[in-house]
Amino acid sequence: MPQPFRSPAELAEGLGRVRYLADDALAMAAFLALGLDRPLLLEGANGVGKTEVAKALAELLGRDLVPLQCYEGIDASQALYDWHYARQLLDMRAATASSSDVFTREYLQPRPLLTALEAGERAVLLIDEIDRADDEFEAFLLELLSDFAVTIPEIGPIAASSPPLVVLTSNRTRDLHTALRRRCLYHWVGHPDAEREYQILRVRAPHVPAQLARQVADAVQRIRALALGNPPGVGEAIDWAGALHMIGSASLSAQNAAATLSALVKDIDDQRLVTEQISDLVPARP
Repeated sequence: MPQPFRSPAELAEGLGRVRYLADDALAMAAFLALGLDRPLLLEGANGVGKTEVAKALAELLGRDLVPLQCYEGIDASQALYDWHYARQLLDMRAATASSSDVFTREYLQPRPLLTALEAGERAVLLIDEIDRADDEFEAFLLELLSDFAVTIPEIGPIAASSPPLVVLTSNRTRDLHTALRRRCLYHWVGHPDAEREYQILRVRAPHVPAQLARQVADAVQRIRALALGNPPGVGEAIDWAGALHMIGSASLSAQNAAATLSALVKDIDDQRLVTEQISDLVPARP
């Protein structure tokens, strides 16, 4: 499929229209992934917006988002396809043994990987948290991404007429194999700086006054600098700004920050640490 954007800047502008603010490096990585038909591997901490990249690209391109959530123990059958066993059993009972073939495409239930293969360029395949899957599944995935084709023993080969856009995310809970990394384009997604976080808040929470959004962005930067077990992500910052606005706060103070901390910090030890230092983290406003 021809590259739909003339430049990374045009792609970044388009992502902005669907409320995702991409920096130059991310826009370039996504631009190259589209132009080269290569998977895009996004690594970073929880909550930095990796999954949102795939959602925004699907919306911008007008493609179906096909998500595959990885987890420990996932295998090829759970990600690729299954058989409609109830229908097979009913049809076998209704037909004679010699005339019933219940291993045809009619009885196949596509899982996300097969759905994306058959959709081809009409899909964005999101393989979320690939680092939670085991080595065997990663090896299977590498083979599939190399050929964009699979063979189902009862049916035969199924190949994508044109590859879907594939976005993989990893929280880096374990190292991915070099072979998978080499198959993909790569981008590290970090927490935004205060200015970018402010711009994100203005886009994703436009009802929050600019002054409050600025104060929240600055405070979140200071909170992330603490030795927290689970630093707040961008989504939590948006929730916090919305919570402060909902209770009628026009500006951020130590008092309303502590009162709404449940929207930002999701760990009891982290909450205690932030609460102890809240006066330093949220300086008094003139």
